[in-house]
Amino acid sequence: MTGSPFVTHRSLLFTVAYELLGSAADAEDVLQESWLRWADVDQSQVRDPRAYLVRIVTRQALNRRRALSRSREDYVGEWLPEPLLTSPDVAEDVELAESVSIAMLTVLETLGPTERAVFVLREVFDLAYGEIAEATGKSAASVRQIARRAREHVAARRPRVRVSRTEQRAVVERFLASLRTGRLDELMEVMAPDVVLIADGGGLAAAATAPVHGAEPVARVLARADRPAAAAFETTTVWLNGAPAGRFEIDGEPTAVSVVVENGRVTRVYLMRNPRKLTRLEEPAELAR
Repeated sequence: MTGSPFVTHRSLLFTVAYELLGSAADAEDVLQESWLRWADVDQSQVRDPRAYLVRIVTRQALNRRRALSRSREDYVGEWLPEPLLTSPDVAEDVELAESVSIAMLTVLETLGPTERAVFVLREVFDLAYGEIAEATGKSAASVRQIARRAREHVAARRPRVRVSRTEQRAVVERFLASLRTGRLDELMEVMAPDVVLIADGGGLAAAATAPVHGAEPVARVLARADRPAAAAFETTTVWLNGAPAGRFEIDGEPTAVSVVVENGRVTRVYLMRNPRKLTRLEEPAELAR
């Protein structure tokens, strides 16, 4: 079984599905469905198993995305991607780390399913337009146009400043330290004046249901009095989605926080509190391109 192309490329296939869906649980379901379809194929006739498997996974992910569209519309509050614990070496592949970052996955949510598939397969996995056309059921000419529009869309919304992982970690640790104290002045100092907080509780955990803008309002949300006393409030720096991030508990419930850093300050805070999305923070996910 270890010689199976599906097993060989499983990390890649999971990464494709996850980037198209923003959910590890849904990505795993897509892989299960793709495995069943692969098992029915006459594999001796497949010249490029990797490309063939990517096509299967893409089609299944697009089907899953369409099936999920209603539940996403009915979601309580803001929807954020499911965070993944990753090993520090994921960050060594800069393009992979950026593509799976919470910030990028949140931007990808603003694309339509086909646009997202075209963008991910072209920009992240460097598939040829002809291969993407087969995977999405579009013509190669259409795929080129979709790719151009998707690139422009993403470029207008993605964080523009890249920082080193060392700087990212230093700012994250300052942010978590100020979070532990709950002091408004310390929190505001580490955040940009126009910082935005997006929280995801999914109706299952307390969280702001709309984006919060500005350092003082964001600091007040983060320093709420209904959290535990500072002495009992522990935070841990972890690697989430290829970047330094934070993990802590509020009233015994897990919380993950990912931030965007520009010019030494936090400009975006992604606070993930939906317990159904916080089940993969013990074992690092295997991601690959």
